Amino acid sequence: MKRNFILHLFFTFTCILSIGLTCSAMPMKMSKEDLIRYTPEWRGERTADGRPKVPDGIIERMKSVNIEEAWSVLRNEGYDYQFERGWKHIHPGEVLCGRALTVIYMPLRKVANEVTNQIGEKEGRVGGQVSWPIDMLKDGDVYVADCYNREIGGPIIGGNLGNSIFAKSGNGVLFNGEVRDLEQLEAIEGFNGFVRGWNPGYYWASMIMGVNVPTNIGNVTVFPGDVILGKREGVMVIPPHLAEKVVKTSEVVRLRDAFGFERLKAGVYSPGQIDGRWSDAIEKDFSQWLRDNIGELPVPEEQVRELLRERTW
Repeated sequence: MKRNFILHLFFTFTCILSIGLTCSAMPMKMSKEDLIRYTPEWRGERTADGRPKVPDGIIERMKSVNIEEAWSVLRNEGYDYQFERGWKHIHPGEVLCGRALTVIYMPLRKVANEVTNQIGEKEGRVGGQVSWPIDMLKDGDVYVADCYNREIGGPIIGGNLGNSIFAKSGNGVLFNGEVRDLEQLEAIEGFNGFVRGWNPGYYWASMIMGVNVPTNIGNVTVFPGDVILGKREGVMVIPPHLAEKVVKTSEVVRLRDAFGFERLKAGVYSPGQIDGRWSDAIEKDFSQWLRDNIGELPVPEEQVRELLRERTW
């Protein structure tokens, strides 16, 4: 009887503790188990919070991928809504690439905002809500936030937080919203941002309602750990399990284009021969061209050697 009473107390305490932890968690925050459940295609390493962690080497090679090449791979894999255009760039012409840490902002609602602040206080979070996601950033992360394109009272970063983001991640931001202190942000070498616009106002009209949860950036759903690729044309959001395929496909296309352009300029082949399905003779010529120029190609030598090992010509 005494043993059963002790067990009853233990389980009661465990349930209360569990409820308490649930109540004190960030609103709409996915658990590690949830993140794993919703990204079952990813078989590689994950961060401590459960996000897929695409290797740094793939991220680095992704920076050279064309938007069109990435779009084609994802479209062929059944991912139809991965591109969003209409951005303003903090550093035009520079690439934004990294793993997404996602945040949802919503229009301010008094009591809900007070509850979120109470949760943050219990969790020991420092400063206002806009600083909480920055404290969670890891090296290589892209801070992705849906700010519902808020204008008045909406900018969630300026010069101070921009510097903090870069110090934590060495990377930049993708915001469906506006930012302030453009000149100060431009002065951060290596920091890039794709945003909807500039605004001299400050943040007061929004609240955080989700961190590390799926969010939307325009017409694209972004999951935590997705690879963000931002270039002049716009932004591609690449599911982690397809990142390596996107990179390798792009590298092959880049090499074939370089070979084709060279042979066309030299008059070796006609446009119809290069633009259509290549004959075995052209494929053999391509393989030899790779061997002859292996140290001078627009793809790292290691990847060219890997491609040659896979070819039958």
